Amino acid sequence: QVQLVESGGGLVQAGGSLRLSCAASGRTFSRYTMGWFRQAPGKEREFVAAIILSGYTYYADSVKGRFTISRDNAENTVYLQMTSLRIDDTADYYCAAGPLAAGRARSAYDTWGQGTQVTVSS
Repeated sequence: QVQLVESGGGLVQAGGSLRLSCAASGRTFSRYTMGWFRQAPGKEREFVAAIILSGYTYYADSVKGRFTISRDNAENTVYLQMTSLRIDDTADYYCAAGPLAAGRARSAYDTWGQGTQVTVSS
């Protein structure tokens, strides 16, 4: 069974940057779509970004141009580089793995990490 472990969260001032990492183990990482989702207090978990096998990426409109998802298949790791952070980026961030066609749909991802907290202060 695959396991996903996120790291890199923390407290940062608005306008700052953070890089989240998600280390995967247990199955052939490179074959799957990897996604990042986030959940703010009192809100539903929402799609942030995803990257498929070919390296094609897609983003939520709210983070486009500020966040970059990437993957290192040799290291079984996916990253989320976050820049120009805003207060409304504050949330728990989750890494997820899913089939090729997982897309933006939370329900399509079948494996989740435990989450890492990101807090953006003014």
